[in-house]
Parts: sequence; C-alpha cells; structure tokens
Amino acid sequence: MMRLALNFDNPGIEQALIEGAPGIEIVKLSQDDVDCCADIVLTPMKGSLALPEVLTRCRGLRWVHVLGTGVDSFPFELAGDRLISCSRGATAVPIAEWVLAMMLSFEKQLPESWVTAPRTDGFSGNLGTLEGRTLGLLGFGTIAREIAPRALAFDMRIVAKVRSHRPSPVTGVEFVESLDTVLGEADHLVLALPATSDSHGLLNASNLARTKAGVHLVNVARASLLDQESLKELLDSGHIAAASLDVVEPEPPPAGHWLYSHPRVRLSPHISWSGPKIVEKMLAKFLGNLRAFTKGEPLEGLVDVDAGY
Repeated sequence: MMRLALNFDNPGIEQALIEGAPGIEIVKLSQDDVDCCADIVLTPMKGSLALPEVLTRCRGLRWVHVLGTGVDSFPFELAGDRLISCSRGATAVPIAEWVLAMMLSFEKQLPESWVTAPRTDGFSGNLGTLEGRTLGLLGFGTIAREIAPRALAFDMRIVAKVRSHRPSPVTGVEFVESLDTVLGEADHLVLALPATSDSHGLLNASNLARTKAGVHLVNVARASLLDQESLKELLDSGHIAAASLDVVEPEPPPAGHWLYSHPRVRLSPHISWSGPKIVEKMLAKFLGNLRAFTKGEPLEGLVDVDAGY
C-alpha cells in the first residue's frame, strides 16, 4: 500500500484525503519522527517538520507536494531525484481579481473619493480609466494568464516580459524582448513572476528609475523582487504614483514602519490569494496528481528544481 505522510495537523484536510484517496495509508509527521517511511509527503512550506528534515528523514520518499503555490524557500539542494510539485494555479483567480481591484481603485481614486458629508468644492472630473492604459506584466505564469483576459475586457493594452522570449500564447498580449520596453510604457506595472536567483532584486534602483512617470506598481509575487528603499524614494518624489503591495519585507512590517503610513502605498497583509474554498482548490490539485502518480502518469504543477519554480 502506498504511504502518504502529512507534514501538518489539520483534521479537515486529513478527512478529505481519507475520502478522496481510498486505499492510501495516511500518517502524520511530528518532531518525534527521527525516522519515517513514506512514498509521498504533502506539506506546506512551514509544516510540523522543517522541509530539510522531511527530505533527510523520510525513507523511500519519491514525491513531495507543496500545499501552496510558492516554493522559493524550498531546499532544492536536498531534492535529489524526487518529484517536487505544488498547487500552482489554485489561487490565480482571486489574485488576478485583487490586481484588477487595485488598478481600478487607483484610477477611480478609491477610497479617497468617498464622501461622508455634502461636497462644497465641486468635482474636478479627473478620475482615470483602464481603457487605453498599458498594463505591463513581469512574468506570464498562471497568475498573469488570469490577469490578462480580465484586463483585456477593460480594453487595456498589455505588454509582458518573460524570462525566455517567445511568441505570446494569448491574443491581445504582446511579449517584448526588452525589460525597458515594459518599464517605460506601463501605466500599471504588475510583478507576477516567481522569486528565483535570477529575479532577485529585479526592480532595483536603476530599473525603478526607468519606469514611466506616474506608474502604478503592483506586487503580488515576492518582496525580494523589489528594492523597497528605492521604491520609497520614487514614491516620495511622485515618479511612482502609487504602489499596491501584497508582499513586503519584513512580513509583517514592524509597528511604525513607513509602509503603513506612506500616502502612496496601499498595503495588503498578503491576502490577495484568499477566496472561497481556496484550501479545497489547492487540495484538489494534489488529489488530481495523486491519481496520476498511482497510474504512473505525468504530474501537473511540477517544479523545475534547477530553475527553482
């Protein structure tokens, strides 16, 4: 019988696995497990055991599935020939909706334009629109592929930069070879690429300075992609009109941090992924892979260990 080890304690998920994976023996890992035996480990990035311990303690381990979408802190150097997968795509729709909400709130000046008493100063008529604006996407994975059709529905122009230039798979989305093209043309610049050694510090002081004046920056990827102190300088000067940040360093920022009070920052506590039945959707990715694994079929959401995502 195939053995599945859970690196967390969640009775609801455990019951769902019992119902969704009959015939699989399920065990739970704990700090007391100095030696365990399992074919598969299902784990969050931070589980009962640290991932290095999971990879070194579990005998017979062939496959690790991360119950989440980000794997940038996974100890890939210990992966060996094991399969590593994640629930990639499970949270893409709510994140895409969050991005659209941030872009719309920027253009429509929400919530600043709400009133709590009769206005006496008239209305200047200076609200913006997404129509005709250029959306710059850095990365075109599952999140960006959900953002794109929603932005196209608002008649936005979309330019995207991917790691290896290739023709765009989506009508209305233009892949460009130069990062400078995206930086210089985007009215809304969205970071939607994985955190790797190649992307670390991508938006450094130099690249941030090459963004279009008045740009709205949105980060739903990882804070490590963005130089926050250089961002602050450009927010202070007004070159960057606003930054909507769902990920920052540190997370959360300590009390009194400038990110809480800066008038051009819209800070979200890393909740863009949240939506109805998200855990069920992440678990469904695993269960689909489990059925494929037992049949010797390819898995979805496989992580490229060399690339780190």
